Amino acid sequence: MIDRLNPRLLGVALVAIAMLLAPVVFSEQQYLLRVVTTAAIYAIAAYGLNIILGLTGQLSLAHGAFFGVGAYTVGLLTTDRDWPFWSAFLVAIAATTVLGYVSGLIALRTQGAYFAIFTMALGFLIFIVIVRWESLTHAHSGVSGVKFPENIGPIDFTEPAVMYYFVLIFLAAAAYTTHALLNSNAGRSLVAIRTSEDLAKSIGVNVAVSKQLAFTASATIAGLAGGLFASLNGFIGPDSAGIDRTFEMLLFLLIGGLGTVMGPLLGSLLVAFLFEMLQDLETYRFIVLGPIIVLLVIFAPRGMIGYLNDLVPARFKRRATTMPGDPATVPVASPTKSEVH
Repeated sequence: MIDRLNPRLLGVALVAIAMLLAPVVFSEQQYLLRVVTTAAIYAIAAYGLNIILGLTGQLSLAHGAFFGVGAYTVGLLTTDRDWPFWSAFLVAIAATTVLGYVSGLIALRTQGAYFAIFTMALGFLIFIVIVRWESLTHAHSGVSGVKFPENIGPIDFTEPAVMYYFVLIFLAAAAYTTHALLNSNAGRSLVAIRTSEDLAKSIGVNVAVSKQLAFTASATIAGLAGGLFASLNGFIGPDSAGIDRTFEMLLFLLIGGLGTVMGPLLGSLLVAFLFEMLQDLETYRFIVLGPIIVLLVIFAPRGMIGYLNDLVPARFKRRATTMPGDPATVPVASPTKSEVH
């Protein structure tokens, strides 16, 4: 029975159980539960980056800026305009979707390094607007007093465990979206584009439309995560939209595994707890992480998920391709001499 278990499904089930039980495990350590909740929000944003980079092969360096737009939209509407969270959250998702679509119309006219440079410039532009437009964004003072989601009946979102499960719903949706994409024609089209745009065109893929949709979806998910981040923390500053935020999300993907379902989650959790351990060295944390990334590139170029997949015993792989009863598994008796003659 154990031999028949799919080790990947078993791993996913164990991670799911661990995430569901996190509030119970950290019931006496609310700070650690907050760290896990924050890591889950970052994982949602990383899933968005995974669509445009991991699946489509386009390095967008404006991802952190879209995250910041979502955060600031929720923050400013719930504080300066006294909107309820739910309305502000929907507007944040809509705003980043529109911004992502319009930006993609221009950015996707470029390719390769030029696309990365253009999106980095876009990210810096959004960051400068946040820092300089003090009358709107409060500049370096930031936005404080961001609202939690309003209660739904007996559900109180100010409770850490309730907020955690609220975030977990979106995390599960992001992970399932990645899984569904990888097993759909749309996802295969994105992977074909990542492999070769000319090849994708030759098999009938509308490259321009596919890249546009991937970029827009990526921005939307980043904005959604930003809105959750603002509500959880109650305060946001310009750093929420900085280029460092993009590099952190890229780090999550590199460590977890590009183009995988569980990579963004695993990478986010590992880096979040590593940052927590290095909080006294926050200024130098990327110096500490540098050698780790180099080692990963050398020994696990496909990230931790790719490395774990390589450790799956060969017998599991054989059973996935050759089931009992197939001709390849039925021993054939050697003919006797009388049968030969």
